[in-house]
Amino acid sequence: MKQQIKHRILIVDDSQDTLELLQNQLQSSYLVYTAESIAAATELLEKQTFHIAIIDLVLSGESGLDLIEEIKNNRPFTSVIAISGQATIENAVTAMKIGASEFIVKPIRNLDLINIQIEKILQNQWLIEENQRLNELIHRDLDIGSIVGNSSPIQNILQKIQKIAKLDTLVLITGDTGVGKSVFAELIHRNSKRKMKKFVSVNCGSLTETLLESHLFGHKKGAFTDAWRDKVGYFQEATDGTLFLDEITETSLSFQVKLLRVLESGVFRQVGGDNDLHSDARIIAATNKEIKQLVSQGTFREDLYYRLNVINLYIPPLKERKDDIRLLTNAFLKEFSIKYNKLNLSISPAVMNILLNYEWKGNVRELRNAIEHAIILAEHSIIQPEDLPEAILPQKKYIDMPILSDMKWSIAKDEFTRQYLVSLFEKTEGNISAVAQISGIPRENVYRKCKQFDINPNDYRHKNVNN
Repeated sequence: MKQQIKHRILIVDDSQDTLELLQNQLQSSYLVYTAESIAAATELLEKQTFHIAIIDLVLSGESGLDLIEEIKNNRPFTSVIAISGQATIENAVTAMKIGASEFIVKPIRNLDLINIQIEKILQNQWLIEENQRLNELIHRDLDIGSIVGNSSPIQNILQKIQKIAKLDTLVLITGDTGVGKSVFAELIHRNSKRKMKKFVSVNCGSLTETLLESHLFGHKKGAFTDAWRDKVGYFQEATDGTLFLDEITETSLSFQVKLLRVLESGVFRQVGGDNDLHSDARIIAATNKEIKQLVSQGTFREDLYYRLNVINLYIPPLKERKDDIRLLTNAFLKEFSIKYNKLNLSISPAVMNILLNYEWKGNVRELRNAIEHAIILAEHSIIQPEDLPEAILPQKKYIDMPILSDMKWSIAKDEFTRQYLVSLFEKTEGNISAVAQISGIPRENVYRKCKQFDINPNDYRHKNVNN
């Protein structure tokens, strides 16, 4: 039986007692290496690749922050757990901002907490590696171009596209605004037998009926005012290629009749023309509306719906495939870092967790804009929450102090306690251990007070630090 490969853990602490304590706790499950200084740790890092480094922030005459920053800049596949019993809260927050995944206060009373945090980090690393592996497999069988995502919904869509791309069947793509319907339409074309021909796209909702008819079917000179010359329409232009009709539900009932005729026969006439023309363009349509509801309301023809809906491709909103947010963020980070000449930028854990927990009503388009905004404003090598658009940041929940003067003492005391805890959670980005350290309130009592005052630490830590 093949022996399971153990993960390598590096512990950096100037306390021999701490090194021995953690080594004894972890060595049965992991390959553990220890170092008492940054120099010794750097020497080990140059010889080995470590999955996780556990680093004390206060070393003898040195700062563990320097080592964390060096690891995050040069060894991106090594995750960091920061520990300390002497560091200031500012140092703890800085450690999280520059890339530490977790922060644990010394003395560590519950050693099992270390194992829990390590296993969580290793699981996340495995998911990233698995996503990369699946992405490579998809690339071998399908030219996915700019499609980014390894969530189950995206995997299912890509498998479906593999089956339909080389056929000439009509496709109806549905999904909310911003999910990337046009990107998937181009993906179908790029993997079809028509890929060497034109992919022509038109947004049906952006044109009046007269202009839409002129654009799709073409027109003859003099057919209407401003028709100074003959114009070839998109149906003719996309012959042997693909015609993408975006926002198809924005067309009028009268135009839908004309469109249905073309889809059924391939025959159309230019505006002002007398002769029938033919097109064998493959049609892909899309809408962000509930098309069945429009059919029942009588604003979209039922026969046209069934003609278009041979294959339905539903693109779920980003909030339903949050596994893709990390990959999309990294893709946009790379794109805009090059565009704005801000190379070697990275995303802080605090920012990533904000992104992972935001609703993204604007879907992929909104995420893309948010990353571009952050890169433009970023002043450091690691993007921080303040670089994101304000609308994306979790709302602060401070209490207005003057209100306390109108309350009885018992009520005001409770309100002050709640406000005090809220301010600490906001300051520490939600680190319960740090809140306990600053306030002097035992960690167990912090949990109890959170329950008493209906405080959810996740709201104040940007859903970042796990305690």
